[in-house]
Amino acid sequence: MKKLVIILSAVVFLSTTAFVFVQQNRHTEAAKHPRIENAIKELESAIDYLEKAPDDFGGYKTQAIADSKKAVLSLKLALNYRAKVDNNKKK
Repeated sequence: MKKLVIILSAVVFLSTTAFVFVQQNRHTEAAKHPRIENAIKELESAIDYLEKAPDDFGGYKTQAIADSKKAVLSLKLALNYRAKVDNNKKK
């Protein structure tokens, strides 16, 4: 039981450390690619607006929200990829 707790603690620590490191690198990449970062912010704002809007925009609201969330994810993954590639170059 003690070994399990130690292993789980190590996994949580390493996962958290890796997540923080990737997030810091993504923010660095966002500074290098401000148009992508602005697109993410604008899409997130549009998603928020659509979700709160009472109109269903002719039945396109749900699909627009889903497509916008997918676009945000893709843009974030692109920045994370650049961060990873740039980090590997530093080694």
